[in-house]
Amino acid sequence: MKRISTVVYSLLLAALLVAPFAGAYPVFVMKLMCFALFASAFNLLLGYTGLLSFGHAAFLGGSAYVAGHVMKAWGLTPELGLIAGTLTGALLGWLFGILAIRRQGIYFAMITLALAQMVFFVALQAPFTGGEDGLQGVPRGKLFGVLDLSSDLTMYYVALAIVVAAFLLIVRTIHSPFGQVLKGIKENEPRALSLGYDVSRFKLLAFVISAALSGLAGSLKTLVLGFATLSDVHWSASGQVILMTLVGGLGTLSGPLVGAAVVELLENKIGEFGNLLARLTSFDWFNTLGESVTIVTGLIFVICVLAFRRGIMGEIIAFFDRRRGSRA
Repeated sequence: MKRISTVVYSLLLAALLVAPFAGAYPVFVMKLMCFALFASAFNLLLGYTGLLSFGHAAFLGGSAYVAGHVMKAWGLTPELGLIAGTLTGALLGWLFGILAIRRQGIYFAMITLALAQMVFFVALQAPFTGGEDGLQGVPRGKLFGVLDLSSDLTMYYVALAIVVAAFLLIVRTIHSPFGQVLKGIKENEPRALSLGYDVSRFKLLAFVISAALSGLAGSLKTLVLGFATLSDVHWSASGQVILMTLVGGLGTLSGPLVGAAVVELLENKIGEFGNLLARLTSFDWFNTLGESVTIVTGLIFVICVLAFRRGIMGEIIAFFDRRRGSRA
């Protein structure tokens, strides 16, 4: 199975490397990669630690605003802007964590949601965020004073390198002794306590790492698109990342990547798909699919929950495991 995973990830990386030359729109693929990183960071918390956070939009959007502001108003270079955004995510994660980490279940989720809503109202009222108009005109600048990121192609490969490095960090974290303790906490927290582990400290560290990587995703998104808006910090962004993780496969490394791709493609390409169906079937109703994105997304989510309880990649992995077991 490990060999198959290596081959799949290698093919995915090769596809991403050639995507700009194969007709893919670089900005859209970069946006997709940012959400894939966001979902992978969230999966580290929910899929491997068992903590359901409804406040991850605060880390994505808060870091997006901070990174955009320091690059636009202070004139900092892109690398410093990304670092500032990542540190903002980590700081917010630490603040959220020390307030919520000793609660469990729905109480933990509701505390994170309440704190995220506080961040949303700060973003709405703060003078540097632009309010309902958002933070516009964030320059890409030059990376390390050398690479001109105004070119979409250059920006694409820089974003790809950052996302791949962050994903490798998540993989290393999960397969480290620290990651094994997180899995133990998810499976049986009282037993982890009885073995002498400081469960609260491990949870808090996992929360901070997840928040920091979410902050990196938000900062990179701002750098790519040149703006940050209230939708980045709205509670619906937290719901979106939960949807991505569950559809792709909770507790799998590849699941959030697939889930992010499915959700983003649905939201951005459903209108074109509906127009194609309308031409093929002569049903004009399909032309309105683009206006019903949330309905279609919700329907896909219901189907996945009922038919694919483990998510898309979870079911695929379980299928191969069953085949391997039957051969043995």
